[in-house]
Amino acid sequence: MWVAMDQSEIERCFTGTDGIYRFARWGRPIAPVVFGVDDATLSVVKGALEAVVTLAGHELTETDPELGTNLIAFFFCDWKELSDVPDLDKLIPDLGPLVARLAAEEAERYRAFRFDDQGGIQAAFVFLRVGGGLAKLPAEVLALDEMVRVMLLWSDRAFAEVSPLAVASGQTVLRPEIGDLIRAAYDPVMPVATGDASHALRLMARMGMWHEPRV
Repeated sequence: MWVAMDQSEIERCFTGTDGIYRFARWGRPIAPVVFGVDDATLSVVKGALEAVVTLAGHELTETDPELGTNLIAFFFCDWKELSDVPDLDKLIPDLGPLVARLAAEEAERYRAFRFDDQGGIQAAFVFLRVGGGLAKLPAEVLALDEMVRVMLLWSDRAFAEVSPLAVASGQTVLRPEIGDLIRAAYDPVMPVATGDASHALRLMARMGMWHEPRV
C-alpha cells in the first residue's frame, strides 16, 4: 500500500540537526567493491545494490574511468582493523582519530562521501562493524538497508526513528514511500545536488505523479 510523504517528511530526510538542507545523488555510474565478506555474502550485497540502483534508474559499471572503484564497502569485526588497510588513510582524512572515536563510541556504521564539481556523489565509503549488534541481522537485511543509505546523501535524522525497510508477507522489503523518493530523486529533470529546501516540494510532486488515478 502506497503511503504519501508530505513536504516536511521529505525535508527531514535531507535536513540535518544543524537545520541545513543538503541533497545529493550519484552523478556517475557506481563501480562497487566489497571487502571482508565471503562469496555468498558478496553476492547478497551486490544483489541489494543492483536492486536499489535499478529502482532509481541509475547505472552500475565495472570501472570508474577516474577512480577505478567509487563505492567501497568494508565489513569487519573491530574498528582497529581499518588502521591496517593499506593506503586507506589517503582516502579518508584523519583516519586515525576517526577510528579511535568510532571505537570509543562502539559505533556500528560509518559512511563517508566525496562530491564532484556539481555537488553530486563522486565516491562513497561504507564501514560496517559486524561484530556487534549488526551480526544479528540477516545478510539480506543489512545489505539492502545499507545500499539504500548510500544511494542519496540522507540527513542524520532521516532514519533515526523509522527504518527505510519494512516487513511484508514475512519478507523484508524497502518501504514503498522510500522507494518512490529514491525514484523521484533520480528523475533526470531533478538536480544532482541542491541546498534549496523547496526541492522537497518538487520531490513530493514527482512522487505523487506516479500514483494519480488514471481515467
